[in-house]
Amino acid sequence: MTLRRPFDAPHGVVVAAVAGALAEDLTPLGDISAALLPPGAQAHAELVARTAGVIAGAACVDETFAQVSSDIVVTWNVTDGDLVEPGQVLGTVVGPLAPVLTGERTALNFLGHLSGIATRTRAFVDAAAPLRVWDTRKTTPGLRSLEKAAVRAGGARNHRGNLSDWVMFKDNHLTALGIVEAVTRARDTWPGRTVHVECERLDQVTEALEAGADALLLDNMSPAEIRACVAVAEDHAATVGTRRALLEVSGGITLETVRSYADTGADVVSSGSLTNSSPVLDIGLDIDVRP
Repeated sequence: MTLRRPFDAPHGVVVAAVAGALAEDLTPLGDISAALLPPGAQAHAELVARTAGVIAGAACVDETFAQVSSDIVVTWNVTDGDLVEPGQVLGTVVGPLAPVLTGERTALNFLGHLSGIATRTRAFVDAAAPLRVWDTRKTTPGLRSLEKAAVRAGGARNHRGNLSDWVMFKDNHLTALGIVEAVTRARDTWPGRTVHVECERLDQVTEALEAGADALLLDNMSPAEIRACVAVAEDHAATVGTRRALLEVSGGITLETVRSYADTGADVVSSGSLTNSSPVLDIGLDIDVRP
């Protein structure tokens, strides 16, 4: 049994995602090109980084080649979370040529996509420090667990995994309930869950704090506005004698602008761009064919 690496997504999710991706390539007749290759041909291939970045998705590569042939052996020189340089050999893939070629594109699609997320995340983490970085639910349908694992590999942390994780009231919820009623209902219905409230103005911050929210999402605010919200939250915590609510900065924060929020006193910054706007990391499979 293969041990899970620290940044792997749940194994069952990896298996299902890879199976679905291979089915896209192999339905209905299989790999009709690879089927024409000499049956005894062997491949000794190297996974090579074309550009610098952070690796994520190794488990998907392992699973891809495992599903196409039990005779393929994948050996890694790196693990998820590692920084790599152009030209670096990440690992080797050795086995029958036909199934190696069948799995090549699926393996590289996962590895490049997830490594791209990890790479952008690492850049965001470096730019945002000392703010911690969270992702969002702006993920590719069906790939959320994989993409959130890639975020962890990049050095950030995961926001909610889904709508059941904790209670979060966004602006559209609040138009129907209002902050006080929303927090009151959440406390009554889900007493053990975190209650997170989106605020667009300072008066909403005050209202949410007085209602007893655990965390506030400060949406589309300038650094100066964030500092004002932090001051209000700290004064409220000192007055009532409780721990200050967690303060999340979000809304339009980019890799270019996040540095201006780093010293505002907030706790975390979240960005959907980690998962929905990351370019693919260019990784190739260089194959040497042997008899």
